[in-house]
Amino acid sequence: MRNLTVLFLVIISIFSIKLNAQTTPVDYVSTLVGTQSKHSLSTGNTYPAIAMPWGMNFWMPQTGKMGDGWAYTYDADKIRGFKQTHQPSPWINDYGQFAIMPITGKVVFDQDERASWFSHKAEVARPYYYRVYLADHDVVTEIAPTERAAMFRFTFPENDNSSVIVDAFDDGSYVKIIPEQNKIIGYTTKNNGGVPDNFKNYFVIVFDKPFTYTASSINNKIQKGVLEAKEDHAGAIIGFSTKKGELVHAKVASSFISYDQAELNLKELSNDSFDQIKAKGRNEWNKVLGRIEVEDDNIDNLRTFYSCLYRSVLFPRSFYEINKEGEPVHYSPYSGEVLSGYMFTDTGFWDTFRSLFPFLNLMYPSMNEKMQAGLVNTYQESGFLPEWASPGHRGCMVGNNSASVVADAYLKGLRGYDIETLWQAVVSGANSVHPTVSSTGRLGYQYYNKLGYVPYNVGIKESAARTLEYAYDDWAIYKLGKALNKPEKEIGIYAKRAMNYKNLFDPEHKLMRGRNEDGTFQSPFNPLKWGDAFTEGNSWHYTWSVFHDPQGLIDLMGGRNGFNQMLDSVFNVPPLFDESYYGSVIHEIREMQIMNMGNYAHGNQPVQHMIYLYNYSGEPWKAQYWVREVMDKLYTPAPDGYCGDEDNGQTSAWYVFSALGFYPVCPGADQYVIGSPLFKSVKLNLENGKQIHIKAANNNQSNRYISSLSVDGQPYTKNYLTYDNLLKGATIDFNMSATPNKQKGINETDFPYSFSNELKKANPSTRKKK
Repeated sequence: MRNLTVLFLVIISIFSIKLNAQTTPVDYVSTLVGTQSKHSLSTGNTYPAIAMPWGMNFWMPQTGKMGDGWAYTYDADKIRGFKQTHQPSPWINDYGQFAIMPITGKVVFDQDERASWFSHKAEVARPYYYRVYLADHDVVTEIAPTERAAMFRFTFPENDNSSVIVDAFDDGSYVKIIPEQNKIIGYTTKNNGGVPDNFKNYFVIVFDKPFTYTASSINNKIQKGVLEAKEDHAGAIIGFSTKKGELVHAKVASSFISYDQAELNLKELSNDSFDQIKAKGRNEWNKVLGRIEVEDDNIDNLRTFYSCLYRSVLFPRSFYEINKEGEPVHYSPYSGEVLSGYMFTDTGFWDTFRSLFPFLNLMYPSMNEKMQAGLVNTYQESGFLPEWASPGHRGCMVGNNSASVVADAYLKGLRGYDIETLWQAVVSGANSVHPTVSSTGRLGYQYYNKLGYVPYNVGIKESAARTLEYAYDDWAIYKLGKALNKPEKEIGIYAKRAMNYKNLFDPEHKLMRGRNEDGTFQSPFNPLKWGDAFTEGNSWHYTWSVFHDPQGLIDLMGGRNGFNQMLDSVFNVPPLFDESYYGSVIHEIREMQIMNMGNYAHGNQPVQHMIYLYNYSGEPWKAQYWVREVMDKLYTPAPDGYCGDEDNGQTSAWYVFSALGFYPVCPGADQYVIGSPLFKSVKLNLENGKQIHIKAANNNQSNRYISSLSVDGQPYTKNYLTYDNLLKGATIDFNMSATPNKQKGINETDFPYSFSNELKKANPSTRKKK
């Protein structure tokens, strides 16, 4: 009996290993992470995007009402339709949207009347595949996408009145039913800004079953037998009788260019079956996610990691299409013309310059080369680089961080696009502001260029945040200019302005503070006040926004000890806040308050790099401690898995980088600052064919500290890794411990890059005498 038990256990063990070997990266992804959100509290503010990496069209189950930015929320219990979406965030909302919904029984169109109860227990949500049971209609709906098309598969019951609704939404739409082709065509114009007057999203839907019922809907009124409708809110209904378990397929594609282009986009589905499209989508996702191979025995960490990686490769979305000659073309959301070349959209650089774009530069550089070519087109078509695009320029956030996105790509070796035009664009953007979208270019640039800061009292909101980000952006422009061999007389001004952050430093509080036009500091001053001189944060958060010169900030604070004490204080200060600027507690404040990490507000971007600054001041073990605290406590693979807005890949890319063990504190520099690796073994498969192998001996939840480190077999003491070393391929061995090694990484030669140090080397006479 004992021998049989042993044999049984061996068989089970072998079977488990086999199952594990069949698990692929995409199997760990949950597209529902972050969907348990609402206006007052974000745990991601995501939706389950059924899409291909960087795809033009996403699909989603729609639980919210038409026009609601919270279009899918995990706590909802009814689905109103399946929507083609281009929404980057609920705050920006959607454009080019329409919905498809199968129903049975009485023919209805109204979104509330057609809505059906559903359960997450009868829902499968994968990046490449979605399935759900619509209980009120006894219909199973499945979706498998390509970049610009998708196939639906409906499993109907036995019913004489099975129907499919096509809702082109309000604000101006059109539908036409073509029964002889089992087809519906139409367009939607619904948007929330950022589009020219001629904007349309043209769609084509082809069914594999003839229609026995047709109707159009005009402003929710059903017109039986009417095949065409053009109205504020148009829709179509087609129907047929079905047998129990009968499968009905619908091929769907859309285009921002024309119906003909939508028909071309429909060819992405080829003659493939639904299961073939699903399999191809799965393979493509594994190809993209498989660039990073993680080995670990903590399945929740694997699920969190690959779910974050999935979010890191959705945006910016492709906004270009392939014409009949096989060339990229795009409808310009800036000029309204159809033009050649690439275009990408739906990203806010205020968020994504920090780690999302640096992540693309490391792991998917050929994609970002296309994105950089798209930025060339944006500048040529609008006169500005975007700061927040959806699909055109949108008024949102602050900063001129397109300069960072452009500079980091070129400095990381990306080529094959018109960098000279992008140089003109970053210089122009630093010295102008968009005439109608004040968040594009630099609002207050005249003051900034003259005084060295944007004044607090001249009617420009969030002036300190703008100043700090402009200073970093000037550094990025300077570094790009040097790489392009631009003359010093042309770029020297940007090196000078890169130090403008010093103009806001208040030595009394050792914090950044708004400053008036006459040079006096803003008064009264409350470091805990959100907004006002800052953007979605307070002075405790924004003081650290000196990405390019932490040493300069250390000097302002009186040295390493004072600097470290101020860093410590972010966690030690209780989660107190002053919300008076907003008049109510905004969700970002609430998310900080409930996380039990003092005044550290990881749910918003300005402070996300702060933890890594301990590496610049001789206490890297504190970075190791706090990075793990954030990864362990603030990220999960559950529907409430984020601690604030996910924001188009930025908050996800922070986790991906941090789990690898390093982070790009200063995009544009060639360094990644070391934190605490999460996994025992990771392989990064670079596009150039090289491989980075990261190993962490003795790694577990308790052993978060780096006892020792070697790179390619050689002892390594520095608190950063260089891009050049990684690009050549490297073996990085961490030895982890439960206690910090306080002798490692404490020498100045081990500290990461600071612009002050670069200037001192270039001008030895400026060094302080000891």
